[in-house]
Amino acid sequence: MYKKSVMKGTTITLLLLCLMISMGAAQEPNVAKLMSKDLKDNSGKEAVMITVEYPPGGSSGVHRHDAQAFVYVLEGSLVMQVKGGKEVTLAPGQTFYEGPDDVHVVDRNASTTKPAKMLVTLLKDKGKPLLVPVK
Repeated sequence: MYKKSVMKGTTITLLLLCLMISMGAAQEPNVAKLMSKDLKDNSGKEAVMITVEYPPGGSSGVHRHDAQAFVYVLEGSLVMQVKGGKEVTLAPGQTFYEGPDDVHVVDRNASTTKPAKMLVTLLKDKGKPLLVPVK
Protein backbone atom coordinates (compact mmCIF):
# COMPACT_ATOMS: atom_id res chain seq x y z
CA MET A 1 0.00 0.00 0.00
CA TYR A 2 2.79 2.43 1.01
CA LYS A 3 4.77 1.63 -2.18
CA LYS A 4 1.71 2.31 -4.35
CA SER A 5 1.11 5.67 -2.63
CA VAL A 6 4.75 6.75 -3.11
CA MET A 7 4.65 5.78 -6.79
CA LYS A 8 1.40 7.71 -7.27
CA GLY A 9 2.93 10.78 -5.57
CA THR A 10 6.09 10.50 -7.68
CA THR A 11 4.04 10.20 -10.87
CA ILE A 12 2.00 13.29 -10.00
CA THR A 13 5.18 15.22 -9.16
CA LEU A 14 6.77 14.24 -12.48
CA LEU A 15 3.64 15.21 -14.41
CA LEU A 16 3.55 18.62 -12.69
CA LEU A 17 7.25 19.13 -13.41
CA CYS A 18 6.74 18.29 -17.10
CA LEU A 19 3.79 20.68 -17.25
CA MET A 20 5.83 23.48 -15.64
CA ILE A 21 8.73 22.90 -18.06
CA SER A 22 6.44 22.85 -21.10
CA MET A 23 4.67 26.00 -19.92
CA GLY A 24 8.03 27.72 -19.47
CA ALA A 25 9.12 26.80 -22.99
CA ALA A 26 5.81 28.00 -24.42
CA GLN A 27 6.30 31.42 -22.80
CA GLU A 28 9.02 32.53 -25.24
CA PRO A 29 8.03 34.86 -28.08
CA ASN A 30 7.94 33.80 -31.72
CA VAL A 31 10.21 35.93 -33.92
CA ALA A 32 9.65 36.13 -37.68
CA LYS A 33 12.11 37.92 -39.96
CA LEU A 34 10.20 39.94 -42.55
CA MET A 35 13.08 41.49 -44.49
CA SER A 36 16.65 42.74 -44.36
CA LYS A 37 18.26 45.38 -46.52
CA ASP A 38 21.82 46.65 -46.78
CA LEU A 39 22.01 50.39 -46.11
CA LYS A 40 23.66 51.70 -49.26
CA ASP A 41 24.79 55.00 -47.73
CA ASN A 42 26.12 53.29 -44.56
CA SER A 43 28.65 50.65 -45.58
CA GLY A 44 28.54 47.57 -43.35
CA LYS A 45 25.12 48.44 -41.90
CA GLU A 46 21.74 46.83 -42.51
CA ALA A 47 18.10 47.32 -41.58
CA VAL A 48 16.21 44.25 -40.39
CA MET A 49 12.44 44.15 -39.88
CA ILE A 50 10.90 41.47 -37.64
CA THR A 51 7.65 40.71 -35.88
CA VAL A 52 7.68 39.39 -32.32
CA GLU A 53 4.59 37.54 -31.07
CA TYR A 54 4.17 36.86 -27.35
CA PRO A 55 1.80 34.19 -26.08
CA PRO A 56 -0.30 35.09 -23.04
CA GLY A 57 2.13 35.62 -20.16
CA GLY A 58 5.10 35.37 -22.54
CA SER A 59 8.38 37.21 -22.03
CA SER A 60 12.01 37.44 -23.14
CA GLY A 61 15.06 37.18 -20.96
CA VAL A 62 17.38 40.12 -20.30
CA HIS A 63 19.10 41.02 -23.58
CA ARG A 64 20.53 43.73 -25.82
CA HIS A 65 20.55 44.25 -29.56
CA ASP A 66 23.80 46.11 -30.37
CA ALA A 67 21.51 48.06 -32.70
CA GLN A 68 19.02 50.87 -32.80
CA ALA A 69 15.65 49.18 -32.30
CA PHE A 70 12.38 50.89 -33.22
CA VAL A 71 9.34 49.08 -31.78
CA TYR A 72 5.70 49.52 -32.84
CA VAL A 73 2.98 47.61 -30.98
CA LEU A 74 0.52 45.93 -33.34
CA GLU A 75 -1.70 43.91 -30.97
CA GLY A 76 -2.22 43.44 -27.27
CA SER A 77 -0.23 45.18 -24.58
CA LEU A 78 3.52 44.97 -23.81
CA VAL A 79 5.58 45.95 -20.79
CA MET A 80 9.06 47.29 -21.63
CA GLN A 81 12.01 48.67 -19.70
CA VAL A 82 15.68 49.31 -20.44
CA LYS A 83 18.25 49.40 -17.64
CA GLY A 84 18.10 52.78 -15.92
CA GLY A 85 14.76 53.67 -17.54
CA LYS A 86 11.17 53.51 -16.34
CA GLU A 87 8.94 50.51 -16.94
CA VAL A 88 6.23 51.38 -19.49
CA THR A 89 3.13 49.56 -20.69
CA LEU A 90 2.43 50.00 -24.40
CA ALA A 91 -0.83 49.52 -26.30
CA PRO A 92 -1.40 49.13 -30.07
CA GLY A 93 -0.05 52.12 -31.99
CA GLN A 94 2.49 53.06 -29.33
CA THR A 95 6.26 52.97 -29.83
CA PHE A 96 9.45 52.21 -27.92
CA TYR A 97 13.14 52.79 -28.69
CA GLU A 98 16.26 50.88 -27.64
CA GLY A 99 19.73 52.24 -28.32
CA PRO A 100 22.79 50.14 -29.15
CA ASP A 101 24.06 50.30 -25.54
CA ASP A 102 20.70 49.67 -23.85
CA VAL A 103 20.08 46.48 -21.90
CA HIS A 104 16.46 45.37 -22.18
CA VAL A 105 15.58 44.23 -18.63
CA VAL A 106 11.77 43.93 -19.00
CA ASP A 107 10.13 42.63 -22.17
CA ARG A 108 6.81 40.85 -21.62
CA ASN A 109 3.20 40.51 -22.60
CA ALA A 110 1.11 42.50 -20.10
CA SER A 111 -1.73 39.97 -20.41
CA THR A 112 -1.89 36.40 -19.17
CA THR A 113 -4.94 35.68 -21.33
CA LYS A 114 -4.33 37.43 -24.70
CA PRO A 115 -1.38 37.37 -27.12
CA ALA A 116 0.62 40.49 -28.05
CA LYS A 117 2.55 41.39 -31.19
CA MET A 118 5.06 44.06 -32.16
CA LEU A 119 6.88 45.15 -35.29
CA VAL A 120 10.59 45.91 -34.79
CA THR A 121 13.03 47.59 -37.15
CA LEU A 122 16.69 47.17 -36.22
CA LEU A 123 19.52 49.27 -37.68
CA LYS A 124 22.68 47.25 -37.03
CA ASP A 125 26.09 46.13 -38.20
CA LYS A 126 25.73 43.54 -40.96
CA GLY A 127 26.35 40.01 -39.74
CA LYS A 128 25.83 40.77 -36.04
CA PRO A 129 23.12 38.78 -34.21
CA LEU A 130 19.65 40.28 -33.74
CA LEU A 131 19.71 39.57 -30.00
CA VAL A 132 22.49 39.09 -27.45
CA PRO A 133 21.50 37.53 -24.08
CA VAL A 134 22.79 39.39 -21.01
CA LYS A 135 23.49 37.63 -17.71
